[in-house]
Amino acid sequence: MCGKILLKVRIYYKSTYTYKLFKMFQAELESFIITLGNIASMGLDFFKGLKNFPTTFKSIMEQSSRFGVSSLPITLSIVGMTSIIIAMQVAGEMVKQGGGNYVGMLVAILMVREEGVIMAGFAIISMIGSSMASEIATMKVTEQIDAIKVLKVNPIHYLFTPRIIAGTIMMPLVVIISSLFGVVGGAIASNLVSGLTYKAYFDSVWFGLNMHDINVCILKSISFGFVITLISCACGMEAKDGAKGVGVATTKAVVWSFVTIVILDLIFAAIFFY
Repeated sequence: MCGKILLKVRIYYKSTYTYKLFKMFQAELESFIITLGNIASMGLDFFKGLKNFPTTFKSIMEQSSRFGVSSLPITLSIVGMTSIIIAMQVAGEMVKQGGGNYVGMLVAILMVREEGVIMAGFAIISMIGSSMASEIATMKVTEQIDAIKVLKVNPIHYLFTPRIIAGTIMMPLVVIISSLFGVVGGAIASNLVSGLTYKAYFDSVWFGLNMHDINVCILKSISFGFVITLISCACGMEAKDGAKGVGVATTKAVVWSFVTIVILDLIFAAIFFY
């Protein structure tokens, strides 16, 4: 009798939203831990393979062109529009309050410390990271990865190495160019909105910006380029279940990359600017 009652209670409990919510949370937590472990394992495998440098200069250049040149127009557009919006919001009010000499400094610091690298990272993730993830995921579900293994080639060394090296090298260049573009865009917007002269703007930039900001920006962009490519490739390698799995892997790569670079940005801010 007690067994039947417990069985009915168990059946009723499993039909409740509380149980379904708990199971969904449990599944997401398990997926999070598994994905994190896979990314760490593949990253370790990548570093182990570097001693033999299992790629070619041609492969690195191909991925560098894809990572840097192909993504530059959209990155410049996003960073440039962001700087123009910021300058339009700030310049007019600061000039009215007599703080026009600080407009360039504020825009430049914001671009170099935060907005330039973050917006460039978002653009790279959306365009290049998702492309890398879907490419490797397609290779996984169509068994091309298995074919590579049959040829006694480590797919992580063959596929990850040129992409991660290219991303780590090219990300700082993209960030430097886009940040410079953003500072110039801020100068134009400030001049049009408030009449602030270009000389006053760039004098303020020169006065407020220092090498510490630039060095941190470069270090941050290197770490962003590394984690974006590693996460994109690792999530693509996890794909399964055909075309649906490619979509899931691509979405996971984008979400994980977004969250990771925001966390990294917080860590850099706490270490270098707190």
